[in-house]
Amino acid sequence: MQIHRGRQKNLMKRAIDFTLALVLIALLGIPIILIGILIKCTSRGSILYWSDRVGRNNCIFRMPKFRTMCIGTPELATHLLRDPEGYMTPVGRFLRSHSLDELPQLFSVLCGQMSFVGPRPALFNQDDLIALRTAAGIHRLIPGLTGWAQINGRDELSIPEKVRLEREYLQRRSLRWDIDILGRTVLTVIRKEGISH
Repeated sequence: MQIHRGRQKNLMKRAIDFTLALVLIALLGIPIILIGILIKCTSRGSILYWSDRVGRNNCIFRMPKFRTMCIGTPELATHLLRDPEGYMTPVGRFLRSHSLDELPQLFSVLCGQMSFVGPRPALFNQDDLIALRTAAGIHRLIPGLTGWAQINGRDELSIPEKVRLEREYLQRRSLRWDIDILGRTVLTVIRKEGISH
């Protein structure tokens, strides 16, 4: 009975993710195109940056973002770079501070690789984070555009604290809580909280 309820919740969450992603892509189509043109006109390289990320059950998938860093930037988490600002494109800082670089991930939600709410997908080489998530069972969740850890510190959190918050989400997750997290995410983005770069 509990397994059946779990499947129903997963199906409902997937249906909501798909529908909401489709609506937002339609509504934000023109801004997405304009951002792409702006990136192309202000820096050399592709519009999108494809990053190898860890998805559900630790499977690797390619996650798109609008490119905010110059070609040749080391493939590390931004906070691990010696001089992150030195690698930024002319519009990169603006896109990141307003989380506009994340918009292409709506297509990842549409195809089921991501959800709106879940743990943020780790880089393929973040071995310490991946190991802690796997030990806590968090790897069973579909990664999200935002999550409980995101709205409670984002870049400012240590890895153990991030995993503690993600374990809490794993244990307590519900549709109502997802809606609450999405609402708080909007406020966090508006206030630009927890963004170190």
